[in-house]
Amino acid sequence: MSSTIAAQAVTRPALQRALMLIDGQWVGAADGRFLEVENPASRALIAEVPRGGPEDVERAVRAAARAFESWKLTAVRDRGRMLLRIADALEAKSEALCRMLATETGNAIRTQSRPEVRTTAEVFRYFGGVASELKGETVPLGEHVLSYTRREPIGVVGGIIPWNSPVVLGALKIAMSAAAGNTLVLKAAEDAPLAVLEMARTCQEFLPPGVLNVLTGYGEECGAALARHPLVRKLTFTGSTEVGKSVMRAASERIVPVSLELGGKSPAIVFPDADDERVADGVISGMRFTRQGQSCTAGSRLFLHREIFDSFLHKLTGKLAALRIGDPLDEATDMGAIINRKQFERVCSYIEDGLRQKEARLLMGGLPPREGPLAAGYFVQPTVFAGARNEWRIAREEIFGPVLVAIPWSEEAEAIRMANDSHYGLAAYVWTHDIGKALRAAHAIESGWVQVNQGLGQSPGHSYGGYKQSGIGREFSLEGMLDSFTQRKSVTVNLQF
Repeated sequence: MSSTIAAQAVTRPALQRALMLIDGQWVGAADGRFLEVENPASRALIAEVPRGGPEDVERAVRAAARAFESWKLTAVRDRGRMLLRIADALEAKSEALCRMLATETGNAIRTQSRPEVRTTAEVFRYFGGVASELKGETVPLGEHVLSYTRREPIGVVGGIIPWNSPVVLGALKIAMSAAAGNTLVLKAAEDAPLAVLEMARTCQEFLPPGVLNVLTGYGEECGAALARHPLVRKLTFTGSTEVGKSVMRAASERIVPVSLELGGKSPAIVFPDADDERVADGVISGMRFTRQGQSCTAGSRLFLHREIFDSFLHKLTGKLAALRIGDPLDEATDMGAIINRKQFERVCSYIEDGLRQKEARLLMGGLPPREGPLAAGYFVQPTVFAGARNEWRIAREEIFGPVLVAIPWSEEAEAIRMANDSHYGLAAYVWTHDIGKALRAAHAIESGWVQVNQGLGQSPGHSYGGYKQSGIGREFSLEGMLDSFTQRKSVTVNLQF
């Protein structure tokens, strides 16, 4: 654990204490309360962070509102240069950040935490580079009229992020808000706040006080107060669909813009010509098995053509069986632990539900071991159910764990119908060597992001968001920043006056 995260002595020598960032200062909660952070791989307590509440939200939002008055006038190129410096500084200390992230999230350092920190630096670098693209247009209304538009910042942004990819998602909210000229109050997830606070420490070296404020605490106490605060002019939330609905309700009370990146139950369609090893690797990647399936883009509904159903699953399960599960800080580990006890028990409940289905075949995995090294943490093995039906609970609800359901199909139209038979629409995957079939399927699937013959994660510059109950708005790109983090003003001048 980085020494910079420790701020003051605590009664338990092994437990470190972190503080929140408000108006350029590192502070505790107004009422002095703290909450504990656990290492999911060992179930040991590793730190305490402030249990922020409404009074802390008030302080942070007021600070952001004061800072906005000067920050919105800062030249966009200067804002961009600050973000570029943050990117360089994060790269210089990336290994310490990776270890901290792996420890608090349970995500394996080699397969997850290092790629996440690398992408975090790239997010700052991307938005630092495109900050000067906050351009307006001129409108040809006639020789005697000058009509033009301006892209202006919205004001104080309230951002709430989840625990599964906390650093890169926190970076996304920070970089988009700051590049567009907004100030931000960011509420970190209570289960994974440490690396976000450390990233904020780096940001604070380059940003003026109050431009970025980071709070820690529970959603119902801290996040809800932030969503309801009257001075917050924009809300950006990444997390579950249910919580997203409550954020949207809070936004509707004040008519403020909101961008929501919510849950998913993403389909992966494999055509009969794609029964090969590379596709099996891609399905594993798209399912986010090495993040324990804890991703809203996880391709957790695998639609396999009947001709290749058993053959493909044999390849897939063979590769999954070779994944090494264990200590997230071990370089040999492929797959780490579920984030906390509540989520661990939730995943187990879905596995139990699948086991009760008489038609389902459990090909591998199942309930976690009760003894041995994996029983010391919240570890769940890759679990694959074959012969599932699209209407089953394990095929309809977001499990957010390493549980894949394989569903057979015969006709292309049948696969598309089942893929779209969901209230989610975030991501999708199509696997075939026939580019015509691939594009036809990609265009027919109701998802905000469709990958063809790859199962990668998001990249800066890629407009990302969902259809249906998977969200509203787009982020991760210049277009997303312009649409979601600025407001357009039209100015019309009579030149004959």
